[in-house]
Amino acid sequence: MTSSRPELRRTLGLGDAVVVGLGSMIGAGIFAALGPAARAAGSGLLLGLALAAVVAYCNAMSSARLAALYPASGGTYVYGRERLGAFWGYLAGWSFIVGKTASCAAMALTVGAYVWPSHAHAVAVAAVVALTAVNYGGLQKSAWLTRVIVAVVLAVLASVVVGCFGSDVADAGRLDIGLSSGADGVLEAAGLLFFAFAGYARVATLGEEVRDPARTIPRAIPLALGIALAVYAAVAVAVLSVLGPAGLGLAQAPLADAVRAAGLPGLVPVVRVGAAVAALGSLLALILGVSRTTLAMARDRHLPGALAAVHPRFQVPHRAELAVGVVVAALAASVDVRGAIGFSSFGVLAYYAIANASAWTLSPAPASRVVPVLGLLGCVTLACALPGASVVVGAAVLAVGAAAYGVRLWAASR
Repeated sequence: MTSSRPELRRTLGLGDAVVVGLGSMIGAGIFAALGPAARAAGSGLLLGLALAAVVAYCNAMSSARLAALYPASGGTYVYGRERLGAFWGYLAGWSFIVGKTASCAAMALTVGAYVWPSHAHAVAVAAVVALTAVNYGGLQKSAWLTRVIVAVVLAVLASVVVGCFGSDVADAGRLDIGLSSGADGVLEAAGLLFFAFAGYARVATLGEEVRDPARTIPRAIPLALGIALAVYAAVAVAVLSVLGPAGLGLAQAPLADAVRAAGLPGLVPVVRVGAAVAALGSLLALILGVSRTTLAMARDRHLPGALAAVHPRFQVPHRAELAVGVVVAALAASVDVRGAIGFSSFGVLAYYAIANASAWTLSPAPASRVVPVLGLLGCVTLACALPGASVVVGAAVLAVGAAAYGVRLWAASR
């Protein structure tokens, strides 16, 4: 890297940074993840949500400390490289790009499934093309669109909560917390629900575009996480009070099924629109994050150097954005990624494990290392507790990335 490289423009204030984080979290995950998590945990669903939130909080605090010190695009790719060495930074970037690219395709297909189920792939590709064009036009346009999406989704979720709590079907007795599926089920649910929290540090990957990053990022990350947790808890309790753990576990569209069971069939189309809009918000933020990590890795020649270009007018990594858009569109057009939640969670948990290990090196004081240690242990535990197929595929992808790094070093030494 050289000091003469083109830099991105710092345009995001605290409000925009919080909105970007919320746009990443308050997305399709809350519409989709509750059902699989309930199947895994049963009556322990709320315990799984709490555990996912604790791990997310530890990761957020570690990421915030690191982002304030290294306010550059790339997130944990940069932190791992600076604190642990080039290989660990590369592995974090690899985990993020591969896992989140699959997640992008999943979000695009979610849009298609809700908007036009019989042509889901075509709608998914159109959504990727449209949002890539929005991102290409500059980050302020992306932040503005994200603000609109977050407002719509929060309004839909609020209608679900009010509708469920206000119905005659709601029963507080269905909220009894237990371990009907054992501790393993709670851990698996926490790993699946982590998918819904995984966008809280998106602002860290945009660190080079945040104004006064040393102050803004440490405030924006926990604020966005706190708002998302409050929303998730309210939605989970409301839906459980109507469907119960067993009914929620069987639901294909948990929030739509909940309002239908609550005697409000008129809200079902609203929830469907909300889910599609939420998926669009998640996709927009995911493309932003993946393209910025691609930019950072291209700057270090772990990816083709041409992807490090910054548009002279819009001040965005336009080639990285186009490359990510092309790959995601190809996946959305050709594959079924319904199992991508587990795979994406594995990759993101590996990513944040490296973030916590990096934060552990910031200070030798024992008190400063409590949160990174808890975060690291939590990430490893939840990753191993995911469904077996997700663990096997995720580990294989990490191994392929490590092998590619080794081959690159070998070729450079010859």
